[in-house]
Amino acid sequence: MVFQHFGNFPHKRVLENVVYGLQIQGIDKTTQRRRAAEVIELVGLSGWEERYPHELSGGMQQRVGLARALAVDPQILLFDEPFSALDPLIRRDMQDQLIGLQQMVQKTMVFITHDFLEALKVGDRVAIMKDGEFVQIGTPEDLVSNPINDYVRDFTRDVPRSKVLTARSVMTPPRVYATADEGLSDLTSRLIAQECESAVVVDGQDRFIGTVHLADVPGSGVAHSSVASVIRDSCPVVEPGTRLERLISLAITGDAPIAVLDGGRCIGTINREAALAALISDDGVAM
Repeated sequence: MVFQHFGNFPHKRVLENVVYGLQIQGIDKTTQRRRAAEVIELVGLSGWEERYPHELSGGMQQRVGLARALAVDPQILLFDEPFSALDPLIRRDMQDQLIGLQQMVQKTMVFITHDFLEALKVGDRVAIMKDGEFVQIGTPEDLVSNPINDYVRDFTRDVPRSKVLTARSVMTPPRVYATADEGLSDLTSRLIAQECESAVVVDGQDRFIGTVHLADVPGSGVAHSSVASVIRDSCPVVEPGTRLERLISLAITGDAPIAVLDGGRCIGTINREAALAALISDDGVAM
């Protein structure tokens, strides 16, 4: 467990604090030192092993607590508002370090915080509680896009949607696919029949090539032309998890729709109107 106010023993040096849990478990001293050296390096405190907690900054003291928790190799790490006592700059740095650390150690981390923006930043899934009960559990995107009740809606009202929503939630799945060698007249007929303005062009392995738009189809010569003659192959490409703030930047700098690719396959497209509309919250306020 990692505590809000560090939880370090003031009379023990950094190394002694880190090995404390291992001592309680009866681990031999050689293993204690080896394991402590590993986690101290992992949290960026190498060279500070012989310092006392009062000689460290707030962020460094919190890293001592994190190293102590990691030293015993737990399956789950519990963080009880660990960064709330830190100033904003150090807090942001610690959040970034925690995200990187989690990717390295691959441990389940339960992070308690009253700061919803912090929860959105560090959490893969977020649980909102009221009166000791879970109200809604989901991804940050779920909570902002589909609040289950007014309490969650009010809780998430001021969240910057551009930093939470992703391409997957904004995109429109393709309704019409085409190949480059398909006759342009045939594709035009299919688009009109399905009331679509565009089609996604793929190769023989269903990999994305580009898009075709009715507006680009010439008024004559269609019968003897193929889709290849009007493909837009320079449209921006993003991954499903790309944040809305990046999509907005791409949307306002070009006319072509944004293609959302997953493993080389196009799973959706985003036009400028859809990207901008996603910025508007339920009460009509741009976020």
